Amino acid sequence: MSAPLQPRLDRAMSSVTIPPPECMLRPLEVPFRYLFGPGPSNVPPRVLAAGGRGIIGHLHPEMYEIMNDIKKGIQYAFQTQNNMTIAMSGSGHAAMECAVFNTVEPGESVLVAVNGIWGERVAEIAERMGANVHIMVKAPGGVFSNGEIEKALAKHKPVLFFLTHGESSAGLAHPVDGIGDLCRKHNTLFLVDTVASLGASPIFMDQQNIDILYTGSQKALNAPPGTAPISFNERACQKMFNRKTKPVSYLFDMAHLSNYWGNDGQPGLEESWRHHREVAGYLWKGLEDMGLKLFIQNKDLRLPSVTTIAIPEGYNWREMLQYIMKHHNMEMTGGLGPSTGMVSVRGVLKF
Repeated sequence: MSAPLQPRLDRAMSSVTIPPPECMLRPLEVPFRYLFGPGPSNVPPRVLAAGGRGIIGHLHPEMYEIMNDIKKGIQYAFQTQNNMTIAMSGSGHAAMECAVFNTVEPGESVLVAVNGIWGERVAEIAERMGANVHIMVKAPGGVFSNGEIEKALAKHKPVLFFLTHGESSAGLAHPVDGIGDLCRKHNTLFLVDTVASLGASPIFMDQQNIDILYTGSQKALNAPPGTAPISFNERACQKMFNRKTKPVSYLFDMAHLSNYWGNDGQPGLEESWRHHREVAGYLWKGLEDMGLKLFIQNKDLRLPSVTTIAIPEGYNWREMLQYIMKHHNMEMTGGLGPSTGMVSVRGVLKF
């Protein structure tokens, strides 16, 4: 006969030797910050309020309606009609890994353009899953010409070529026109990272023949972190769903994710591009009027959502950023990866 329930509960509770921490007995307090780093950005109240709505099941019909609306919004922002368009749970790194894991098999050739931290990350991800990785390298903020890219495509014959459109470690918006055509000529999938640029700088997935495009929610899209929109065109799907081996990640396996997702758009995107460019222009002029130098000298190559300021000679960048945070509650960063210490990075106000 089992012991009565209450004595058993009393014994179980008396065996707890670690008390609840005091922090769990206090209400959560989050200080207000002006988030002027490359991301995340401050989120408007209506977006925060949406996050406070009730929870529904992931298989409820209402959830599928919401997912279809999200899909249409992503297609609009990406300027694509790709059916294989979803929002992944996770940061931009989740979409980065999903793109590589699903389209590349061990031993296959991958070409990565490295002119900042994000090319370095993709090269390491591809290397870890057994790809034969080749890199094209330029200093932070450097631009690869189409001629240089085609030469590397012809030499290495990759199944995938990666390029960062919005390189936040340098504040560069890399030109994309014509590269998709080169990739098709050499039977290579074209993968583009727009985590720091989507919504702030023009990108046209279908028109520019981009095979795989992804972004993150927390930058110019002005939403909390944790969602990574991604889209694959038919060329990418053909490669993805005709593999000899399974992707190395179960969580990011598009064969499973595609079963859970199932397609258009509305006006306003051009206004977002224009607004970001206009506000960034005011910021650039103000900084230059103060005697500061911008890291990306060519205005046409500057990323509107991330401005990189060259550290003035004789100043300690860490001390500068600590002073700004302490006295003005403004978050800025001192570069990323290879640009660390070379630049001060700040975002523009998001809309």
